[in-house]
Amino acid sequence: MAEIIRMPRLSDTMEEGTVAKWLKKVGDQIKEGDILAEIETDKATMEFESFNEGELLHIGIPEGGSAAVDSLLAIIGNKGEDISSLLSEKNLNVLNSEEKQTDVHSGKNSTDVSTALPDGIEIITMPRLSDTMEEGTVAKWNKKIGDQVKEGDILAEIETDKATMEFESFYSGTLLYIGLQEGDSAPVDSVLAVIGEKGTEVKAWVESQKVTTNTPIKTEDIVTVDHAPIQVPKVKENSTQISQPQKSTSQNGRIVASPLAKKLAIEKGIDLSRIYGSGDQGRIIKRDIDQYTPTVGVANTVFVPKGTESMTTIANSQMRKTIAKRLAASKFTAPHYYLGVEFDMDHAISFREQYNTLPNIKISFNDIVVKASALALKQHPQVNAKWEESQITQHHHVHIGVAVAVEDGLVVPVVKFADEMDLPQIGATVKEYALKAKDKKLTPNEMEGSTFTISNLGMFGIQEFTSIINQPNGAILSVGAIVQKPVVKNGAIVVGNTMKLTLACDHRVIDGATGAQFLQTLRGYVENPLTMVL
Repeated sequence: MAEIIRMPRLSDTMEEGTVAKWLKKVGDQIKEGDILAEIETDKATMEFESFNEGELLHIGIPEGGSAAVDSLLAIIGNKGEDISSLLSEKNLNVLNSEEKQTDVHSGKNSTDVSTALPDGIEIITMPRLSDTMEEGTVAKWNKKIGDQVKEGDILAEIETDKATMEFESFYSGTLLYIGLQEGDSAPVDSVLAVIGEKGTEVKAWVESQKVTTNTPIKTEDIVTVDHAPIQVPKVKENSTQISQPQKSTSQNGRIVASPLAKKLAIEKGIDLSRIYGSGDQGRIIKRDIDQYTPTVGVANTVFVPKGTESMTTIANSQMRKTIAKRLAASKFTAPHYYLGVEFDMDHAISFREQYNTLPNIKISFNDIVVKASALALKQHPQVNAKWEESQITQHHHVHIGVAVAVEDGLVVPVVKFADEMDLPQIGATVKEYALKAKDKKLTPNEMEGSTFTISNLGMFGIQEFTSIINQPNGAILSVGAIVQKPVVKNGAIVVGNTMKLTLACDHRVIDGATGAQFLQTLRGYVENPLTMVL
């Protein structure tokens, strides 16, 4: 199905863009991650990559042409697909886009607002940090109200549907207003913050925006930039007496905490009344929960009386929403079947022990499986493939996605050209990606373009499991733990080491015999790993 590619918002202040150069032409095959064009914004000329795959069917803006954000830039779809209906809507789409544009300097949109924003004030809106991003979540604020902000400073970390990314300021001044607290979500272009001269009054403008924005704005979140610091009571060293913490409360006695802090406090069984808030005006934020250490003698567990129903509700993060959407689509569109095997790991264990005696070298069994899979995929491109409506695409390059568990769910960084890497290179790459995933620092480019995926739960003691295919891949390999058990060798029962693997295949792409042949080749490499380095 054809997809409309629109002019992206590549900077916070970008209202229109100019196509400096097209790197693809009509008729070219586009892969996810390919650079489509170079777009000139009000700040710089930036590369714009595709998040879709297919044939470039139409170019809406020629080189040198300019258009508003969200205007039709191009159309990607299947070869020969009829796009006349999409093109007939082109003028209407552009018109609608122009009618919806907001004059950010006046604070007005299609609804008349009587209160104008003071001169010298800049509105920071929720940026579109990926082509598919519709809303974002503020994972962390790096600045607080009253802080001086310089152009280039990192204002916040924004969680998108693909990753958590740093968002920098394009302005200098004082942070006067924060529209979203940590953990809050809002659509792209919603008011995120206001920057201007110290002491500027923006409360009246914020009030006026309550009727013109989708995001509720709380005037109590606006504070005077010269507010006094919070006084924190001290506990004497070596004292067994427990000081009662000062509660972070508003005038009506309500504990003031961000939604994310409240959620984490419930999960960890922490009483918010015992925490000092380090946010604006004593507001409790995520950092306070993370750094909280219970004082000796103070209970920090939620006790539920017997016979009482209890539950915890956790708001779905952007990552969790994306995981649910993609896995449901994969499970109910791709006909899965599974092939299970059990490998003899005795030689692999000996190989790894000897390999790791080399100076500054340490490889894992997972690294061996990744390398072996990459080599096997080179011999079986039918498995290194994906289903498309009009064709099956077999990849001759090997980009292996390695599933990594994180706090909010699962991410799949991609080891590109894994067949061309040696074992230490694979190990170093996987380790780097795992650390980035833990810190939510993976970039979209590092999670795109996989041709095959490996999920390993062996380190958790799981012996055997099946995975849902990570589309658009045609297969995923599930790797279990190495277990010691009685095995038969040369007619005798001996103690051996085995590992179970399960290959989930999309039957539209890979036939049973093809999957079995791939596993036979994989067995040869894993059970005799020396063949991978000779």
